[in-house]
Amino acid sequence: MEFIQTVLTSFISLVPVTLAQSLILAFVVLGIMIPFRMLNFPDLTSEGAFPLGGCVCGVLLAAGVSAPLAIGFALLAGFVAGCCTAFIHLRFRIHTLLAGILMMTMLYSINLRIMGKSNLSVFGTPTVFDWVPFTTPGFTASKIVIAGLLGLLVFLGLNSFFKTEKGTGMRAVGANPDMAEAQGINVWLATIGGVGLAGAFSATGGALMVQSQGFADVNMGLGILINGLASLMIGEALVGKQTVFRQLLAPFIGAIVYYQLVSLCLAAGMPPPDLKLATGLFVLAMLALPNLRRNRGPAPAREILR
Repeated sequence: MEFIQTVLTSFISLVPVTLAQSLILAFVVLGIMIPFRMLNFPDLTSEGAFPLGGCVCGVLLAAGVSAPLAIGFALLAGFVAGCCTAFIHLRFRIHTLLAGILMMTMLYSINLRIMGKSNLSVFGTPTVFDWVPFTTPGFTASKIVIAGLLGLLVFLGLNSFFKTEKGTGMRAVGANPDMAEAQGINVWLATIGGVGLAGAFSATGGALMVQSQGFADVNMGLGILINGLASLMIGEALVGKQTVFRQLLAPFIGAIVYYQLVSLCLAAGMPPPDLKLATGLFVLAMLALPNLRRNRGPAPAREILR
């Protein structure tokens, strides 16, 4: 009984911190979901675009650029990175996963070039989290308010966009590119624009994270992809993915729930090095569970070979 009370007390104390973190990283989960679900374009660029946005934001903050403008440049850099991944796939007919791996690998060197070193401190510089009235600048409450408002604006904007003609065309490319092209939709433009948009959101998450934690690091994206996939799987399991509204809601709900589960595991005494193993097993279970429910047994060899 005392152990349970200790775990609950520790968990409650961690909730505000992990809530702020999850709202920021929800942008990365959104950047994973858009190519994966909307465009049928499995992509790994997010793991490189996230630190890219952080490095660009960190350098600009250190140079005295305003926080919103630094986020804007980070967003633009992430958009370009996503567009490059899509272009590599379309122009050279390289598989989407390999194109994402190539871009992610190249971005590591680019991030080093941008910062000139492996990490950069921006403590004491003004951030967007200083704007919330009646709260201490930079503290958890202001981070939750700013990240929550930005997430709400992005959610509403994307929900409206994907119901327009261009947004519907982008979704049609993901469903059936040949049919979409026959209907006069520019497949190249929709694919490059969609993957670029995903990269922009991942970079925005990186920029917000740098302003939240006070430093940028070229390795800050290490493992962010598996965390994002875990969050997406949880979100889709909770809210579904049958409509655009639910597809866009899943990254935010999933990120919040996932990081609360992480904080609960830490409060229960799980060693931090084991979190990656637990996350990988959880994603595997979420991906395998629907097939296990349908088949109720191992698939025949001929189906696996297909």
